Amino acid sequence: MKCTFVEVAPESDFSIYNLPYGVYSTSSSAPQVGVAIGEYVLCMSMLSKLGLFAEINGLDAQEIFSKPQLNEFMALGRPIWRQVRQRLQEFLSDTSHPVRKLIQNTNEVSALQSQVQMHLPAQIGDYTDFYASREHATNVGMMFRGKDNALMPNWTHLPVGYHGRASSVVVSGTSLHRPNGQRRPDPTQPPVFGPSARLDYELEMAFFIGPSNDLGSPLTIEQAEERIFGMVLMNDWSARDIQAWEYVPLGPFLGKSFGTSISPWVVTMDALEPFRVMQPAQDPEPLPYLRSSCSTSLDARAGYDINLNVHIKPHEDDQYHLLTRSNLKYMYWSLRQQLVHHAINGCSMRSGDLCGTGTISGPTEESFGSMLELSWSGKNPISLGSSKAQRTFIQDNDTIRITGFCQGDGYRVGFGECIGTILPAVKLDWVN
Repeated sequence: MKCTFVEVAPESDFSIYNLPYGVYSTSSSAPQVGVAIGEYVLCMSMLSKLGLFAEINGLDAQEIFSKPQLNEFMALGRPIWRQVRQRLQEFLSDTSHPVRKLIQNTNEVSALQSQVQMHLPAQIGDYTDFYASREHATNVGMMFRGKDNALMPNWTHLPVGYHGRASSVVVSGTSLHRPNGQRRPDPTQPPVFGPSARLDYELEMAFFIGPSNDLGSPLTIEQAEERIFGMVLMNDWSARDIQAWEYVPLGPFLGKSFGTSISPWVVTMDALEPFRVMQPAQDPEPLPYLRSSCSTSLDARAGYDINLNVHIKPHEDDQYHLLTRSNLKYMYWSLRQQLVHHAINGCSMRSGDLCGTGTISGPTEESFGSMLELSWSGKNPISLGSSKAQRTFIQDNDTIRITGFCQGDGYRVGFGECIGTILPAVKLDWVN
C-alpha cells in the first residue's frame, strides 16, 4: 500500500492510486487544472512552479497546467501522462517534502474540494455516443420489435454509434430544463408539441481522446488503446417520446441533444489498469480491424471492473433511492473497439473529443441502466424504497445521481458524482 501525507479515508474515491484531473476555480482564481487527492484539490500550475515536473522532457508544465482545460495535456500522450502521475505519487508519498505544510494549510497550492467550483475538464470539440451494451440493446429491441428481432443484424458486427451535440455537454451539478418537442402519444392521431412526458436517464461512462490522428489516417486497435486519456461518468438524458417519433430514419436528434451530464474528474487509464477484466465473449468473431493479434503486446483484458450506481431523489422526498446497480464489465464492445471503429474510415479524432459508451445494462433487472428498462416502457411503475413515491419516468424537480468506483485492497479508485436535476420545461406560448 502506498502511503500519503494527505489524509485519505479508505472509502474515498480519490486515493493516491487514483489522482484524477479536473478543472476548478476558487473565489480568487480563474479556472485551472487540478488533481484530486482525498478531500483536496491540488493546483497543478503551482506544483509546476515549485519544480515538481521540471525533469520531464517535452512538458512545459507551467504553461500546460495554467490552461482552463485539459486539452493540451491530453494531446501529449501516454509517456508524459505516466511521468506526471509517477511524480505526483512520489511527491505525495514523501512525508518530508517541504511542500507538505503548504498542502495541509489550504492556500494557492491546495483547496478543499467542497470550496471550489468545478468546470468541464476539456473543451469538447466533438461528442459521439455509442450503443455498446448487448443487454440494453436487447431490452430496447424486445420492447419495440419483439424477442425474435431484438438486435438489428449489424449489432454484433460493429459498435453502433451516432454523433451528439458537444454544445449540450454540461458538468455535474448543472440543472437542465425538460425539453419541448414533437411527440405522437396516439399513433392514430397527428403529432403534438409540448414537454416530453417520458424523460429518462441513461447510465453511461465516457472517455476522452488524447493525441489526435490526421484526417485520412485510421487507427489500429493498438494505437487506439494508447489514445484514450481517461474516463468520466455520464448521464445521457433522453426524451423517449420525442426520440421515438423522430429517430427513423436517421437516428436520435432532439430527444438527446438537450443535455448530457458528465462528472468533473477524469480518471486516467493508468489508474484503471489494475481493474482490467476480460470483456464478454463476442460471437461472431469481429472483423480483423476490431481485434488484436495474439503476437502483439496488447493486453487481452479489454474490459474494466467499475461498479456503477444510480440513485434518484424524487421531488416529494429529500432522500436518495437506489435505481440501478451495474458495472462497466458488462459492456459488449470495448473502449478501444469503439475508438478504432470510429476512426477506421479516416475520421480525425481530436484531443478532448468525448465518446460515450451507451447505456450500461447488466443481465439482471437491478442492473438495467435506464428507467425505460426498469419500468419496461412505462408498464411497471418503480417503487422508490421507503418512499411512497413511484416512477415510470423522471418528473420535474427530480434529481439523478450517478456514482462509480473500482475497489482495490483497502483503497478505491472512484469517479466522484454525476448529478443533475430536471427543471420544468420552458413555456413557449408563441409556438402553439
